Order: sequence, then structure tokens, then C-alpha cells
Amino acid sequence: MDHSDPAPTAERLLQHLKRHGPRPTAVLAEALGLTAEAARQQIRKLAEAGLLAAQPAPPRGAVRSQGRPGTDWALTAAGHARFPDGHAVLGLQMIAAIRQSFGEAGLEAAIAAREAAMAATYRAACPGPGLEARLRQLAAQRSAEGYMARVEQEAGAWRLVEDHCPICAAASACQGFCRSELALFRALLGPEAEVTREQHLLSGAARCAYRVRPVTPPAAAPA
Repeated sequence: MDHSDPAPTAERLLQHLKRHGPRPTAVLAEALGLTAEAARQQIRKLAEAGLLAAQPAPPRGAVRSQGRPGTDWALTAAGHARFPDGHAVLGLQMIAAIRQSFGEAGLEAAIAAREAAMAATYRAACPGPGLEARLRQLAAQRSAEGYMARVEQEAGAWRLVEDHCPICAAASACQGFCRSELALFRALLGPEAEVTREQHLLSGAARCAYRVRPVTPPAAAPA
């Protein structure tokens, strides 16, 4: 068993579910280096605390044989709330104050100013060279900001996955933040990349995910 991670087992279990989504007991036990019984004890305690809930497991790999359906464990709303929220109450208060004082136009101006400031920070933090390097630098920057970001390789493209949104409450109150961040990613990665949002936390997904596909520049016209 791997005991190199100093974080308490319960916290590691919550973090694993936050990063990877619902998982069965056996997978959690293997990932955390626990026996099946130890994993069940941790899960039971977290479920009793209202941080985990059982849900039917989807088929994985080969079609599941007839019999008792499998069970996955997933974070509840209280479980998700254990992760940093970016001072949610303060953010909501500020959004309400800007709306009341300056209207929707004022709120959009504030979002645009935030986007410009973030663009400058990201350009400095993500110099490349090259698209993949900039993308991985972006994931590192977003993780430093609390988004638990990572890059997954797929055939001919990448996926930028963010397992947590520290401004979720603010984004729920004003989805201009989500629109602004997508525009920010597109501007940073430039015309050599096509960036589309595949999963959206505010649309009911477990995380936000963006597909980044390299775009082959058109061949130069013959002289």
C-alpha cells in the first residue's frame, strides 16, 4: 500500500471523487491503497456525514452480466462544498451591488475588465513554445487558481478538464463569467486551436471540460 500522501484518507477519497467522478468501492480501494473493508468503512463514514451518496453504476467495458446492479459513490452537494469556493458570499454580494448600481451593462464592463486582466496574467504564465506547451501551462495556472485543471491527450486533440470551479456561485449568478473564460482560452491558444466546451458544471455536468483541436493553417495560395 502507498502511504506517501500525508493527507487523511477521507480527504484523499473526496479528492479522488472530485477529480475522477463517481467510482465503485473496489476502484476507490485500489486508488487509495486500501483494503476493500477499509474503503467501505471510510465510505460509510462519509455517507453518514452527508458527503457521499450511492448511485447506480453505468456499464463499464463489457456488458454487465445479469444480477445485482453495481453501485458508484459520488460527492453530494455538501461534498462538493468541501472544496474552495472563491469566497462565494462576497462574490455574490459584489455581483448584486454592481447590478444594482450600474445595471447589466456595468456588470458586463466589470467582466470585460476581469477578462483583460486575466489575459495579461495568462500570456505571461503561458509563453509556450507551441500550442501543447501553452495548454499545459494554462492548466498549471488554472490549478494554482483552484480549478484542479489537467490536460488529457486524445486522438489528434487534447481535453482541458477542470474538476472544480472556485467561482461556481458567482458563475451561477452571472454566466458571463463562463462566457468570458471560454473567450479567454480561445484568445490565449490563438488561431492554431479550435476550443469548444464539451462539459459544463452549470449545465449539470460533474466538471467543466474543453476540447482543444489543433487547426492546420491553410496552404498559401500559389503566386
